[in-house]
Amino acid sequence: MSEARMRHYGVFYGLDPLPDNDGRPLVLLHGNCQAESLRVLLGAPDSPVRTVRIPPAHELVHSDLPHLHRLIGSSDIIVSQPIRPAYRGLPLGTAEVIAMARPGCRLVMVPVIRYAALHPYQVIIRSAEAGEPPIVPYHDLRTLAEADGAGAVPPPPAAAVRAVRDISIRELRQRQQRHATIDVVDLLQEAGLDACHVINHPGNPVLRGVARKIFKKMNFHQAVPDPGRILLDSVHAPVAREVITALGLEGEETTGWRVHGQSVSDETIRTAHLDWYRRHPQVVRQGLQRHAETARLLLG
Repeated sequence: MSEARMRHYGVFYGLDPLPDNDGRPLVLLHGNCQAESLRVLLGAPDSPVRTVRIPPAHELVHSDLPHLHRLIGSSDIIVSQPIRPAYRGLPLGTAEVIAMARPGCRLVMVPVIRYAALHPYQVIIRSAEAGEPPIVPYHDLRTLAEADGAGAVPPPPAAAVRAVRDISIRELRQRQQRHATIDVVDLLQEAGLDACHVINHPGNPVLRGVARKIFKKMNFHQAVPDPGRILLDSVHAPVAREVITALGLEGEETTGWRVHGQSVSDETIRTAHLDWYRRHPQVVRQGLQRHAETARLLLG
């Protein structure tokens, strides 16, 4: 465990004290990078709650468990994304976490947000064997198809773009219902081009809306101020004019990526991914099978 990491999560590791118990409830947010962004918003100045920065669930290791248990036992409200039991071989599932909480601790469930409307070709493929592709951890169905021997892909039909949006919303609603989370679909639909930067990084308007809904679940009617910076700002994918038109949105297309503040062309990523697929052909097969419905719509 690096000293820099321990300092970054100083309260979590016991290097710094918990926020003063001034009568405000202590809220623990458990999940991925979306959860940390929500924590930033919920913990803004003048907030009715106290929060603590903790590592995302996918970074927690066995030696972190005593620190997590200590914070769970001190929390009044746990805000969690749905996490399966024995996640990564550790007791990090939502049900396992709430079982460790003290009596009276409340649970607020929020969904893992994935929204493909603005980036219909973009998919996520998990491969323990191959890991992630270079530059960005996102796959493009057109590049996967090319790696599988397909020819050039024409611009997407407007009906197909809208169908992918509808599939994305359908799947999100199913996850919300299955895990009894708050409903965020309206926030994505209202945000337009600010809905997300990539399929799993919602934009600030969506995140602020989710934070407002969390406060409402906690019985607080609290405004959520602008954080003064773009949250989840590490990767921004281009949005094509055909997509903007098909969805009836207003705004300008973007033609390149921004990755950790640097401009990267779509062609650079395509070339790097094709080279990576030659070394990991199983990912191509897995991706096209996993996302067959969307591929049929967009690729024919």
